[in-house]
Amino acid sequence: MSELSVKEGLNAMDVASYLRRHPEFLREFPDIAMALVLPREQGQAASLASYQLDVLRDKNRELSRRLHDLIEIAHENEGLMVRVHTLTLALMRARSLAETTNAVVAALTEDFNTDLVRLVLFRADPELPAAEWLIVEPVGAAAFPAFSEFFKRADPLCGRLQDDKLDVLFGARAATAQSAVLLPIGSIGMLAIGSLDPNRFHPGMGTVFLKLIGEAVSTALARFPAT
Repeated sequence: MSELSVKEGLNAMDVASYLRRHPEFLREFPDIAMALVLPREQGQAASLASYQLDVLRDKNRELSRRLHDLIEIAHENEGLMVRVHTLTLALMRARSLAETTNAVVAALTEDFNTDLVRLVLFRADPELPAAEWLIVEPVGAAAFPAFSEFFKRADPLCGRLQDDKLDVLFGARAATAQSAVLLPIGSIGMLAIGSLDPNRFHPGMGTVFLKLIGEAVSTALARFPAT
């Protein structure tokens, strides 16, 4: 049986003897050190008390770091919520299909500081503007076989897109899109956002706000039936 095994009739002397032979024990089990009651009048206890204080300081630093991170995340989320709200209001104020599409691209470019925006619509309409950021395809999703899996999942896609997808969306500027986000817009299209920064959009990022944007754009465009 190993020395760490539980022994029958274990007493205080056995524990003391073990601790003397293993002075690093409390470093491996700091919770035990924190629970010990020390006799303040004995000078020998000062080193253990100092150790307990160091453990408390380490925990305090870790808690402070976590709190700081949470505050930063909260500030970022607050800013995102305000921008999403501003976009939603702009879409509500738009009185035509052209105004709605322009509001989408303007908000994403100016308020969200995006480098590239592409709005793909599965409809043709004489009211739609002729713009680089707008891709009109009345045939629908079938015209984009490279995105078939994306349309099936109907969830935001974040990260570095494959070259064939980038070529379809950004054409001559495909090489500049180092990371991107794809948002489904109901069954009427998709929204692509590209960035020159390879780390701005990544698979592990949250998608709550992205889904809110996609739903707001989808609802706004649905107000104007195809002619």
